[in-house]
Amino acid sequence: MTAPLAPLRLGTRRSLLARRQSAEVAERLQRLLARRVELVDVTTQGDVDGSPLASIGGTGVFVSALREALLEGYIDLAVHSLKDLPTAQAEGLVLAAVPTRADPRDVLCSRGRRLRDLPAGSRVGTGSPRRAAALRALGLGLEPVAIRGNVDTRLAMVTDGTCDAVVLAHAGLSRLGRIEAMTQVLEPSEVLPAPGQGALAVEVGADLAPSLREAIAGIDDPGSRAAVMAERSLLAALEAGCSAPVGALATPVTGGLHLQARVWAPDGTRTLAAAATGSLEAPNELGWTVATALLDDGAADLMPVPVKERTP
Repeated sequence: MTAPLAPLRLGTRRSLLARRQSAEVAERLQRLLARRVELVDVTTQGDVDGSPLASIGGTGVFVSALREALLEGYIDLAVHSLKDLPTAQAEGLVLAAVPTRADPRDVLCSRGRRLRDLPAGSRVGTGSPRRAAALRALGLGLEPVAIRGNVDTRLAMVTDGTCDAVVLAHAGLSRLGRIEAMTQVLEPSEVLPAPGQGALAVEVGADLAPSLREAIAGIDDPGSRAAVMAERSLLAALEAGCSAPVGALATPVTGGLHLQARVWAPDGTRTLAAAATGSLEAPNELGWTVATALLDDGAADLMPVPVKERTP
């Protein structure tokens, strides 16, 4: 009698949201592979350090420990929020799947007021420099307030009056079953999402058995992968981290992929925008095209770190 296969060990951050989205991936893989998948908690720097993300490194603070666990063989695969991934692929690891993307938009959570109904001076909580810059750029006189914490902690800041509103990701609230907390979905014309927002990334070691890697790729959604690859290519071309004031959103159109992007000055006094349409089969080239247009318009001057000239 053949012994049952050992369960696959899926690494996840400890937060409720991370475990919820990892559990969704585990359930899909169990059905696809007919093999048990168990969650393994991994504590990341971003989970234990409450400092602003930019001050502790920004890019990678939520993924480095998971990647180390993969490379050390402690886990077989890891699930990340794709927007947290550094744009450079880690040596020895492979992006095995990008499941179907959830709604990438941001949402406003307030005590019943929509964004443009908030009085000037209203305190709007966010841990994202992108969201803060975009809110300032709207010219509504809102005061972005830097906050950290899980979804419930941030929503409580509205309830207790610490903030008049907070801006969160639609996908996170949806995965937590907290849709009722949304006051307004913010359209990309107002606040363009972060590159990769709403998407998940399944990462594995490059030495994982090819047959197993192929099986895991069964939950990959080609359209979602193409969209986020275009957005991440743009981010890489700008040499901007996940905490930089950059928004990007790629959407399928007839015969291709449309990418729009914005770069804001942190104080909201200047906004650069660019867009282009390209092939679904060449998302990286599309990202570079839009990034080049932004750089030609002076995006380097708005970035928090110097931007070097690069070629694809």
